[in-house]
Parts: sequence; C-alpha cells; structure tokens
Amino acid sequence: MAKVEEKQPVVKEISAKIDGAASAVIVDARGLTVTEDTALRKALREAGVEYKVYKNTMMKIAFNGTDFAQLDPYLNGPSALAVSKDDATAAARVIAKFQKTSDKLQMKGGVVEGTLYDEAGMAEIAKIPSREELLSKLLGSIQSPMANFARVIKQIADKKAEGGDAPAEAAAEAPAAEAAPAEEAKTEA
Repeated sequence: MAKVEEKQPVVKEISAKIDGAASAVIVDARGLTVTEDTALRKALREAGVEYKVYKNTMMKIAFNGTDFAQLDPYLNGPSALAVSKDDATAAARVIAKFQKTSDKLQMKGGVVEGTLYDEAGMAEIAKIPSREELLSKLLGSIQSPMANFARVIKQIADKKAEGGDAPAEAAAEAPAAEAAPAEEAKTEA
C-alpha cells in the first residue's frame, strides 16, 4: 500500500471533524503526564470537544480550502487539535482552565467562527461564558424588573384589601422598588 493511501483515512477523519465546526484550537501538549493528559481529555469530552493528536502534514492537507487553513503557521512541533461543533468558546475555555493547573500545556492558536486568533486572542476567547450561562444571565436580568413590579402590585392589592390608603403608599414604594434592580445589577457586575 502506498503512503498516500495510508494517509487518506486520517485526512478524511480530520476533514469530518472540522466540517461544520464552530472552532478549532491547536495546542502543544508536550510534557504532560499521562494523568494530566487523561484529565484534559476527560474535561474536553465533557464539554463536547473532540481532541486528538495528529501529524501536522495531515492537518494541513485536511485544512486546505477551509477557514481552518489559517492555522498553518501554528502547525509546527507536536500539535493536537481540539474541535468544538456547538459551543465556539468551549475548547478555548477548557484548555485555558486546564493551563492554570499545568504550565506544560500551551495553546498555540485557533480559529473561532472563521476568525484566526493567536495564543493571547484565544485566552480572551476563553473568558467568554458558555451560551447557557449567557442565556441564564439574560433571563435573570429580564425577570428581575418583572418580579419587582409584581411585588409592588401585590402590596397595592394587599393595602386595598386592608382598607388603607394604597395609592399614596404605593407611589412612595415604587421608586424604591425601581432602585432595587439597579443596586442588584451593580452587585452582579
């Protein structure tokens, strides 16, 4: 069997991984212990990121003609590929978190949604929360004013039920209720 025929399945495997991928990160995992490498692979797998060590020439061939061809300058020395199809920041986030425990792991660069980033750029990408976290923060900020409004309306209804002077008291309480979300936003930031 010729060498080209032996390489073809690997190139197809890489091409399949990057097809439709939101991001791909090239890392140098030289010097990681087996325990550290296993922990890294587990963390990436749990985040939905595919991770594998490939030969640089195989990756260059597979990347040819795609947005990931921009990674060619980073394909020197031992390289591993981390690909995320769903969450564009997942691979960078997991690798950056793992770098805090192991200084041997180095993020060389990556492509996120068609844009090339170097190591410093990928470190900034890693700071972006996951989509789920962003959605939960958005939902929380939407619900907070509605919950405060509902509390004020309930207090007005309770005062009217008791026969008190609800409109004057509610007007005094409403500005305080509106100021509460601003104070909550300051503490969240």
